[in-house]
Amino acid sequence: MLVVMQHDAVPSDIEGVCRAIREMGYTPMPMPGGQRTAIGLLGNDGRVDDSHIVGLPGVAQVIHVSKPYKQVSREWKPSNSVVTIAPGVHIGGDHVVVIAGPCSVESEEQIMTAARAVRAAGATALRGGAFKPRSSPYSFQGLGKRGLELLALVRRETGLPIVTEAMDEAGAELVAEYADCIQIGARNMQNYSLLKSVGRMNKPVLLKRGMAATINELLLSAEYILAEGNSQVILCERGVRSFDSAARNMFDLNAIPIVKKLSHLPIIADPSHGTGLRDKVIPMARAAVAAGADGILVEVHPTPDRALSDGAQSLYPEQFAGLMQELRAISEAIGRAGAPSPGTVEL
Repeated sequence: MLVVMQHDAVPSDIEGVCRAIREMGYTPMPMPGGQRTAIGLLGNDGRVDDSHIVGLPGVAQVIHVSKPYKQVSREWKPSNSVVTIAPGVHIGGDHVVVIAGPCSVESEEQIMTAARAVRAAGATALRGGAFKPRSSPYSFQGLGKRGLELLALVRRETGLPIVTEAMDEAGAELVAEYADCIQIGARNMQNYSLLKSVGRMNKPVLLKRGMAATINELLLSAEYILAEGNSQVILCERGVRSFDSAARNMFDLNAIPIVKKLSHLPIIADPSHGTGLRDKVIPMARAAVAAGADGILVEVHPTPDRALSDGAQSLYPEQFAGLMQELRAISEAIGRAGAPSPGTVEL
């Protein structure tokens, strides 16, 4: 339930509503706005009797939020949320943001070369895994803390903010020390203890859709993070498993406009994992921007044929540079623009 206050409501009116909500056994969340204050009611799983609220001084309207996810829904917040992952890098605004880099950090030379290449092409942020959840226990699992240290070094050299994955609560604390944005991967979308942990951090979170998750489940997972106090959440469509083996996953472009209708949170797209095939990444990246995605997460490796993970879906630097030109044209055609890279460092 959302209580919308009148324009001329005074602080005592707002406190009166909050007090009534607490007496009903729920938690009030005042949300001051430019013209009026709204008060959210948290803690209910079903419809709440609003008879104790509607007649209170200063109350203009009571809106019942019908979705199981409350703070994530557009009923709760009609305007788009914009998440800032670094000074000048905003996701969900007028610009289309491109986050690019290798699947995993392999060495200083590899990650530095990749960062310089994507930075030169116009990427807004760098992705790279220090901790890698893999299907096989014998596959490369990442460099761990050393990988985070290399990402921090690259940020100092290039000015690119860092997006990297955390796999557990302890790892999230470590990632938060080094990265600008914590990624929650598809395998951990419903790791609720991890979601609660990052929800208590003052750090942006990129939440990927699970491999077989519905859109409703994705939004409920985001609700876990917001319920802990962290509203800086970016959603990510990365494809879901299907019966068709022609591609690694089914890249669900429908999810982009559907999420935008249901939620105020920004959504980006990952065509690399969404297709698993290098020659499909570029057309699906173009399609995602045309569909309204707030950004693209794409894998780029200096030498994909020698990559320790996901080389088959990683673009060569020259392919990425060409893609960036195409994305700029598409962004302009739909009334958006590509975000400028942060800083003015010499590459």
